[in-house]
Amino acid sequence: MLRNDTDSWGAPAKLFHWLMAALIFAQIALGLLAASWRLSPTKIELFFWHKSTGMLILALLALRLLWRLANRTPELPVGMPAWERAAARASHGLLYLLMIAQPVTGWIINSASNVPFRIFWLIPLPAIVTPDQALADLFALIHRGLFATLAFVLVAHIVAALRHHFVKRNSVLIRMLPWRTR
Repeated sequence: MLRNDTDSWGAPAKLFHWLMAALIFAQIALGLLAASWRLSPTKIELFFWHKSTGMLILALLALRLLWRLANRTPELPVGMPAWERAAARASHGLLYLLMIAQPVTGWIINSASNVPFRIFWLIPLPAIVTPDQALADLFALIHRGLFATLAFVLVAHIVAALRHHFVKRNSVLIRMLPWRTR
């Protein structure tokens, strides 16, 4: 099933979801390792992969948003309270916002630090701000704050999916699983 329907997500939506989840968790590990590593070629390599993965996530997010706009969203379970529906919409909106803000703030840090960069050694990343170390430092703080927010929202997202599956016993989690076709 390619397209979403009223009961389930289609294969492209599931692929985007799980691919981006894997990339985001890899990105978290890369960022934490790079930030804590002593200054060395390894630290530079970790940041290279962190930055390249961030730009990949941003590109995939653009495709994911286009797919989502072109497809209906499966309906939430009947009887789900209004506050839960609002929380689901708000948390998904916040996840999308954070998936945009994290790579963009990282891009600003890179630009303001005046560091030339090629995504996966191939695509030059143009500067989006002029070199300014104070701006780079400010956006590094913002980037870390957004990371903490993203970590919190991801945990809430995972806990909510597990709650729907194990406590409420509805199909919210099951319909996003990649091996489920209907």
